[in-house]
Amino acid sequence: MKLITAIIRESNLDQVREALIDAEITRITVSRVSGHGQQQGEEYYRGEKVIPNLIPRIRLEIAVNDEFVKITVDTIIRAARTGEVGDGKIFITALEECIRIRTDERGGKAI
Repeated sequence: MKLITAIIRESNLDQVREALIDAEITRITVSRVSGHGQQQGEEYYRGEKVIPNLIPRIRLEIAVNDEFVKITVDTIIRAARTGEVGDGKIFITALEECIRIRTDERGGKAI
């Protein structure tokens, strides 16, 4: 089992979500986050250019069984890529345990 965490642009959320559903990946958690990487955003406030410290982003968390890792990652990349700096990152971490609270199922069946 793996936990796939993707940080993407807010504007790409709908197309990434729809692409995941088309790939039969339907269980996701979405959070609004802020941060910055290589890109630095610019905003204008009262006609003055202001460079904010943090840029709004979307964080997707998707727990998958090992056989779904590649298709999930490839789907996110295909749907979120614009080719510009700031497209985001994907992190894949080992998921030690998953427990469905309602049924007490554990492991891959709980995902």
